[in-house]
Amino acid sequence: MNKEELVAGVAEDLFAYVMRGNIAEQRILPELKPSGLDERFESFETLVDLHFILRPEVVQFIQNLPQHLRSIKTHTENVQKTTHGEISGRIDWDATMKTRYSKGPNNQSLFVCSDRHESYDIDENIVLKRLLSVIYTTLGDCEQYLRTEPEWMTARWEKNLELVNRFRNLFERNVHLVRIRDPKTYEPTDRMIETAESARNEVYREAASLLRDHRRSRTGDEASIRELLQKTLITPDDEETLFELYVLFRYVEAIENHQKGSTTVSTIETDRQEVARIESSSGSDVILYHDNSARDRDLSFIAEPIEKSDAELTRAELIQRESRRAVDKYFSNRNFETSTNRPDVIVLEIRHNDEYTYLITEVKYSSRPETIRDGVSETLEYLAFLRRDNQIVFPDDSPFGSGWNGVLVVQDIEEFQTAPLNNQRGIRIVQASELDELLPEVLERVL
Repeated sequence: MNKEELVAGVAEDLFAYVMRGNIAEQRILPELKPSGLDERFESFETLVDLHFILRPEVVQFIQNLPQHLRSIKTHTENVQKTTHGEISGRIDWDATMKTRYSKGPNNQSLFVCSDRHESYDIDENIVLKRLLSVIYTTLGDCEQYLRTEPEWMTARWEKNLELVNRFRNLFERNVHLVRIRDPKTYEPTDRMIETAESARNEVYREAASLLRDHRRSRTGDEASIRELLQKTLITPDDEETLFELYVLFRYVEAIENHQKGSTTVSTIETDRQEVARIESSSGSDVILYHDNSARDRDLSFIAEPIEKSDAELTRAELIQRESRRAVDKYFSNRNFETSTNRPDVIVLEIRHNDEYTYLITEVKYSSRPETIRDGVSETLEYLAFLRRDNQIVFPDDSPFGSGWNGVLVVQDIEEFQTAPLNNQRGIRIVQASELDELLPEVLERVL
């Protein structure tokens, strides 16, 4: 699968699962955040804002803003006020006589005056102020990255840092913008944006269009998320992560479909490391882990044969044990776990009546035979050394389970079709584009 296909799949599922709250945002979105950004950019909304200010249309809007502000729209209104002993504006005699009669019949110094007042607080200006506030705040959050970070960040603004400073000065001091009140939390309303969209002044129409785009992205619009992934968050070095997320989402969808609607995907608490928990009406729990988060359930992939005594170990095994002891002794205040290679795996745990079974999936973003061979070895190793509460899960007579407990997902191999799953042995190898077709057959064997 090429990058565009992966982006399309992940964008669709980010909307379906993350944005609807079915999969915890804090477990997925950090995978998409460009490296080097601090904790301010841990949420989907702030990443959307970051992407938004990198759009060429936004930069162009800011470049044209000074000349647009010369024609900013206001409206005038008559403001009445009651004065004592002074006249400001035109005397409204009818209102004056009524006020004197009700408040002070003998007070000849009381006047009600009308004065024309220029107001900036019209719908179009509220829309404009909200858009500029989003840009102003986001530029402030990422100022350090605009000057120092990689090209994906600086390409739009690096040569325009003078523009950034000019915009800030404009936003903080321009007499027109200062006079527009700050929008309330719920503003601008849809009606306000519609008014701006139909305005004669181009700046209001552009502001309304950009603000609508921003809102669609913030609410998880699939097209906006796809653009976000394509243009900002995913770089060539991150495609392996994109591939892993694609496979992960295929698992969630396949499990839901397998249970035929009798399950719910629950949002995971912030202190848990599960990606999803699917509770079946039959009493079975299906729990999905990604990466090495399975240790949250006391799962490990310890290769050292801890059940043997020192005398029973081979020299290679003795080296592993002694290395672990030496490290534990040196770092006395830390806990270390000897394990296989870092398990970039998807672990599916199925619990029914206090009995557990597992499906271990390794993901390799490659179609090279050498890499696939390594992936097979790693997956078999995970199965052979999978432990729950320090106890080997699969017994010696079937150390890899039934043959359906391990899956290796690889990139599509050109002009090659995966062998029928029943004809494979040890584990099942599946190409990415075959997941929708073959994953249900795998799940049928383990669920």
